[in-house]
Amino acid sequence: MEKMKKDGGIFIFGAVGYFLLEVLWRGHSHWSMAAAGGISLLILTKTFKKLKNAPHYFKSIVGGGIITAVEFVFGVIFNLMLGMGVWDYSSVPGNILGQICPIYSILWCGISFIVSVFEKLISGGKMFSPKKALP
Repeated sequence: MEKMKKDGGIFIFGAVGYFLLEVLWRGHSHWSMAAAGGISLLILTKTFKKLKNAPHYFKSIVGGGIITAVEFVFGVIFNLMLGMGVWDYSSVPGNILGQICPIYSILWCGISFIVSVFEKLISGGKMFSPKKALP
């Protein structure tokens, strides 16, 4: 149960963070981006825990790939299959199906670097652990 609470906290932190980042960047967001952010942060923290001895630059590249993959899956579902038009990168050079593009993948690497630096605080620290009762 404690693991579920911790994972839930990480998901919510990622969901709110991604949503707010997008509002700051684009001026608006969509609920699906909150879900993508929560899923991304959960995957990042679990991946970075397994890569605990890897350098931060390596984790940032892996993390950028993870977030890009999540964004692609969400784009295919919400934009292409459901036609919701949450975003469209078709005018950006190097895009794939208008859902992902190199410039944002680089941005995700930068964000992943920050997550890799604070991963222990996010996933293993006291940030989302239930408070212990005092003896």
